[in-house]
Amino acid sequence: MTTYTLKMADNGQLFLLTESGEHLSALDLLHRYPTHSVFAFDAPMGAGKTTFIKQLCEELETDDVVNSPTFAIVNVYDTPQHGEVYHFDCYRLKDIREAQDFGAEEYLYSGNLCLIEWPDIIAPLLPEDTVYIHIQVLPNGDRQLTIED
Repeated sequence: MTTYTLKMADNGQLFLLTESGEHLSALDLLHRYPTHSVFAFDAPMGAGKTTFIKQLCEELETDDVVNSPTFAIVNVYDTPQHGEVYHFDCYRLKDIREAQDFGAEEYLYSGNLCLIEWPDIIAPLLPEDTVYIHIQVLPNGDRQLTIED
């Protein structure tokens, strides 16, 4: 497991701070896992899952509007270097069958980047090499990211 502190710069951009004080971008984090395509974000409501994913997609240079796909379940963003990126929000799914009905496995095993909020309901469908990112709100308002790969 690796731990980072998620902070916001004066210009409103998010960055990660390593224990040694190194600054990383959201994209730098993604590049640390070059053979992984599925990232599951586990955090309480309001902890910053969507905000972090939005920052990541901006760094991937999407021209699409990035927002939580709460009602659509999956948003698709086009990026110049990574092709289609799939952003899941599984909060409203009642059971795993709903995920199977909309073809979640096709997205998850496509090889394209998949960023999943509220992954617990679809955990049995996730690839074995899924990278789990746990976000915890710290007392000072910063966020702590713990990466489980």
